[in-house]
Amino acid sequence: MTTFVAPKRKIMDHPICITEEKAIQRMNRLGSEGRPFLFFVDFLQRCPVVIPLNEIDDRQIRFQTPLCSASRALSQNKINLQVFPIDKEEYASKFGRVVHEIKRGNSFVVNLTCQTPITCDASTLDIYHASNARYKLWYKNHFVCFSPETFVRIENGTIVTCPMKGTIDASLPNATEQVLNNEKEKAEHNCVVDLLRNDISRIADRVEMTRYRYVETIETGKGALLQVSSEIRGRLNPDYQSQLGDILFSMLPAGSITGAPKIRTTEIIREVEKYDRGYYSGVFGVFDGQVLDSAVMIRFIEETDRGLMFKSGGGITARSNMDEEYNEMIAKIYVPVG
Repeated sequence: MTTFVAPKRKIMDHPICITEEKAIQRMNRLGSEGRPFLFFVDFLQRCPVVIPLNEIDDRQIRFQTPLCSASRALSQNKINLQVFPIDKEEYASKFGRVVHEIKRGNSFVVNLTCQTPITCDASTLDIYHASNARYKLWYKNHFVCFSPETFVRIENGTIVTCPMKGTIDASLPNATEQVLNNEKEKAEHNCVVDLLRNDISRIADRVEMTRYRYVETIETGKGALLQVSSEIRGRLNPDYQSQLGDILFSMLPAGSITGAPKIRTTEIIREVEKYDRGYYSGVFGVFDGQVLDSAVMIRFIEETDRGLMFKSGGGITARSNMDEEYNEMIAKIYVPVG
C-alpha cells in the first residue's frame, strides 16, 4: 500500500502557527509550569497554535469552554442562514466511493464531510456570541466553531474522552429509541468507541467505559437534534502535566471525525473529499493550570475567498443509507441559538 503524505499547510498563512514539534514542546513546558494556555490544532496537525492565556489578544481570538472564557457579550439573538448544499448527485458519488473502500476492507467507518456555501446576516464574531454551545472558538478572519463534543478532559490524573456518534431529528416519533436501536448507528458508534478506547489505552492505565451510548439534546435554532455519546476513562502517569503535548498529539486526529483504522481512513477522506478541512475537525482546548478540557472542532463556519463555508458530515458504514447521510450532513448546518 502506498504511504499517503498530506500536503503541508503553509505556516505563514496563519502567523501565530508553529510546527507540531514546537507545539508539543510548548504544551509540555507550560503544563509542567502550571501555566494556563489555549491551543487549537488543525485536522492534519500542520498548523497548531499554543498561546498562554495572558498573551491572548481578544481582538483576534475569543474562546469559551466549561473551564473558562475570554469573550464579551453582544446582543445578537437570532442568526439567519441561507444554505446552498452540494447536489445530491455529487454527494452520492463521494458516498459511493467511500462505501466501495469499506466493502474492499480498507475501512470500517469513514467520516465523510462536505463544505457548504452559506450566506448569513451576521459576522462570525456575532455568531460566536449568539451561539449556545459547550465549546466555542472564534479566530478573526478565519473561522468560528461552536462544538457540543468533548475531545479529552484531563483532571487529577484521569483522562476522559467522549466520542459523539449518532444523530437524529428529536421531533421524530420515538426518536431516542430509533437512534439507539438503529443497527447502522450502533455499528458506527461501537467502531469509534473501540478506536478511542485503544487511543486512551496507549497513554493510560485502568481504561474503562463509564457511560455507554447516552443521549443528549442539541438545540439548533431549526429544532432539536439528539446526539449519542459514550464516556471512556483512564489513569495517567503522575507526571502527566509535563507530557500534555505528547498525550494530546498521540490521539490526533480525533477518531470520531476520521474513522477506523485511522491512518488508511484519513487517506480515504483526503482522496474523496477533495478539499482542505483546515481547522475543521481538528481540536481546541484550554489548560487552566490544573485541568485540561478540549473539544472536537465540529459545527464550524470558515471564512474563505469564496464566502462563508459551513463544514459538516457524518460517519459512513457499509449499512449507511445515502439519502439519510445526505440529509444528516445538511441537518448539521445550524447555529445553536436560544
